[in-house]
Amino acid sequence: MVCRQSLIGRGQHGKPHEFTVVMRQHAVIQGHGGIGGVIAFQQAGKGQRQQPMMRQQIAALGLDGGEPRFQRRSGLGAGVFFLVFHPGVRLYRFRDLVIPRPGQEYSAMSKTELQNTPILLREDRPGGICVITLNRPAQRNSLSRALLQALEEMLAEIAADSTTRAVVLAGAGTVFCAGHDLREITAHRADADGGRGFYADAMAACARVMQGIVALPQPVIAAVQGVATAAGCQLVASCDLAVAAEDARFCTPGVDIGLFCSTPAVALARAVPRKAAMEMLLLGEMVPAEEAQRLGLVNRLAPREALMETALGLAARIAAHSAITVRMGKRGFNRQIELPLAEAYCEAASVMTENLMARDAAEGIGAFLEKRHPHWEDR
Repeated sequence: MVCRQSLIGRGQHGKPHEFTVVMRQHAVIQGHGGIGGVIAFQQAGKGQRQQPMMRQQIAALGLDGGEPRFQRRSGLGAGVFFLVFHPGVRLYRFRDLVIPRPGQEYSAMSKTELQNTPILLREDRPGGICVITLNRPAQRNSLSRALLQALEEMLAEIAADSTTRAVVLAGAGTVFCAGHDLREITAHRADADGGRGFYADAMAACARVMQGIVALPQPVIAAVQGVATAAGCQLVASCDLAVAAEDARFCTPGVDIGLFCSTPAVALARAVPRKAAMEMLLLGEMVPAEEAQRLGLVNRLAPREALMETALGLAARIAAHSAITVRMGKRGFNRQIELPLAEAYCEAASVMTENLMARDAAEGIGAFLEKRHPHWEDR
C-alpha cells in the first residue's frame, strides 16, 4: 500500500512551501502496550539540526502517539534514520522524505488521512490473480504524480512476484480514470519555471507506467466501470485486455481544452485503427462502450454489476495456463508487433524455440497426446 501526502507550510520569510512524503505500509508491531512502531526514512539533508524539523513534519502528518526518538543504524546507507514511536502508532516506512532547508518551520494546513485512504489498492486473490484499484474516487481517479509513482512501484513489485499470474486493473467509484490531475497541473504553473520541470517529470512518469504495463510479465486486464478519458483511456489501451461496463465511455478530449492528447495517442494508435484513433483525438467526443468494442479498444462488454466477475473470470482462465508460457507469449507478441514482417517472424521463431525447450511445453504436448490434463510446473 503506497501513499503520498503533500503538506503546505511556511518558510523563513512566510512564503508557502510544499513538501511531499511518500509512505508505504511496512509492518505492524503488536505488544502488550498496544501497537508501537518504527519509521525509517532517507534524510535529504545532513546533521542533527534537522531532527526538530522532522519531528514537526511527523506531527503534521497526524501520527500522534508520543515524541519519536532518533536512532542511526549502520548498513542502510547515508542519511538513513529510524524514528521509534510509543505504542499507539502504526509502523510505516518513509521513502523520499523531502527535508526543507535548516531554519524553516512548518505547520500542516490539513490532517492527513493516509492510513485510511491509500490512493492505490492491491488485493491478491486465490489462483494468482492480483487486483489493482485506483483509489481516488473523489478526484475521478485522476493520475496525480503521486498515483503515477505508486503505480510504477506496484508494477515493479508485481513483475518480481512469481506467484502473480494475472492482473486486473480497476477504478474505485463511478469513473475509471479521468486522466492527469488538471488541478495539480494548474498549481505547478506557479513554479519558477512555469511548471516545465514538473510537466516533463509527470509525462515521463506516465510513460514509464504505460510501458510498465506492456512490459509486465503477467497479462493485465482493464475493468472499466465508467468513463475513461485522456490518460485514463491510455491506461485501457495499454492493457493487454479490457472489459467494459455496457454504459462505459471513452474519450481523448484534450483538444477541447487546448492540450492535444499526444501521449494517450501513443497507446491508442496501437490499440485501434489509425483513422479511428485520429477521429477520437481530433474530435474529443465520447465513444460508447459498444463502439469501443467494435474498434478493438475493448474486448468484452458486461452489465456493470457483472463487470468484475467477467474480468476476474478472464483472469482465472489465463492464470490456469502455464505461467512461463504466458509470460514468453506476451513478451514475444509485444516485441514482434513493432517489427517489419521478416524480422517479426525471426523474433517469433526464436520465442517458439525457447518455448519448446521449456518443461511445460513437453508436459503440455505429452498431456495432449495422452489425452490427460497437464500438470504445469511453470518452468
